[in-house]
Amino acid sequence: MRKYQFIKRGDVVIDLGAAPGGWIQAARKTVENRGFVLGVDLRTIEPFPQSYVRTIEGDITDDETLQQILELIPRKADAVISDASPDISGIWEVDHARQIDLARKALNIALATLRPSGNFFVKVFQGDMLDDFVKKVRQHFETVMVIKPEASRAKSSEMFVLAKNLKQ
Repeated sequence: MRKYQFIKRGDVVIDLGAAPGGWIQAARKTVENRGFVLGVDLRTIEPFPQSYVRTIEGDITDDETLQQILELIPRKADAVISDASPDISGIWEVDHARQIDLARKALNIALATLRPSGNFFVKVFQGDMLDDFVKKVRQHFETVMVIKPEASRAKSSEMFVLAKNLKQ
């Protein structure tokens, strides 16, 4: 997160697929008490003692969850991050398609909640649908890059798309 500077002190951050809370922890430390972090997941996330960190149990594929997000954030978000992952079936084509679908849902939430020039960071799996997803993201953001995190296993197909500066 620090390397790419897509979250800064005082930012409003939405973390989709937030359980168990690792990205919330990182975002919380970066935004400090001048910012706000909202974690969203299907599973319950242990509450944080800081008043500027909130969590909700919700499905990012459900419009009702988007409404909850919009009601809870204090202003348009500076960053939306999504580490959401589907239940893995072991059938590569199915898992890739499910992951891209979650990434598209996260993009829709980002487009509905981000301020102009906001940033979007989303997990994807390598595969034949990735290029089309990246093209879609490029329609909305000034800078888009595909990142393979150093912490990710070499054989893992897990990658992230970092999109900076939402176009007006």
